[in-house]
Amino acid sequence: MTEPSPATPDPAASDARFATLVAEAGAVSVDGWDFSWLDGRATEQRPSWGYARAMADRLARAGAALDIQTGGGEVLASAAVLPPLTVATESWPPNVARATALLHPRGAAVVADADEPPLPFADEAFDLVVSRHPVTTWWEEIARVLRPGGTYFSQQVGPASVFELVEYFLGPQPPATRQARDPERARADAEAAGLEVADLRAERLRVEFLDIGAVVYFLRKVVWMVPGFTVDAYLPRLRSLHHLIEAEGPFVAHSARFLIEARKPEKAAGAGT
Repeated sequence: MTEPSPATPDPAASDARFATLVAEAGAVSVDGWDFSWLDGRATEQRPSWGYARAMADRLARAGAALDIQTGGGEVLASAAVLPPLTVATESWPPNVARATALLHPRGAAVVADADEPPLPFADEAFDLVVSRHPVTTWWEEIARVLRPGGTYFSQQVGPASVFELVEYFLGPQPPATRQARDPERARADAEAAGLEVADLRAERLRVEFLDIGAVVYFLRKVVWMVPGFTVDAYLPRLRSLHHLIEAEGPFVAHSARFLIEARKPEKAAGAGT
């Protein structure tokens, strides 16, 4: 008995699926920093250190905390207990409104800030500063607003994160671009600002995009991956990637993440007097 031959792909049906997936992903809101729309469409391995859980533990023990670049406030709001004084900053107006609606009922203030120095706070205002995936880390400002003995705790994007996808659309990237966001550079910058690095860990994690809609949504939301991305501008590459996923399975990339915890030294006895 001969084995049945595999069914011949139907180009018209594939094109119809492509149009439906792209239209759906292009219409959904990308406000905030909640990626739940990707459930069932993409997967990402999580770092072993559990940032949200570790952040919540530190918040529960803090008296005054600042969350820099809070996005829509989703990560900060996931903490069961917030300090008596909790402030978050955000630059993108839709996220400012979203974070305000989410965090104000918890007693946290949201400050619209341009994500450029100086931070709009007095010296030594906080004993804990946190930030998940900041675009830029202004180390001198973090050191300034931390009280002596205070802590900066952050999960950040590492070098060449999801570059398999970036280079699919943009082609090979120069070494300087691939090596940006190096964890050891973060250590050096923190120390140069007068902080002591207590923990620094890095991991590369598997990411799978299960359909082309997931790719469109991701690139619309994480706008710095493929600057200026629009469906129309990249329609041929999107169509090719759609056919690749249908023929070979999920598109696999690897995200880079690092965790850094840095402390501001206590003042020496008699200092500043």
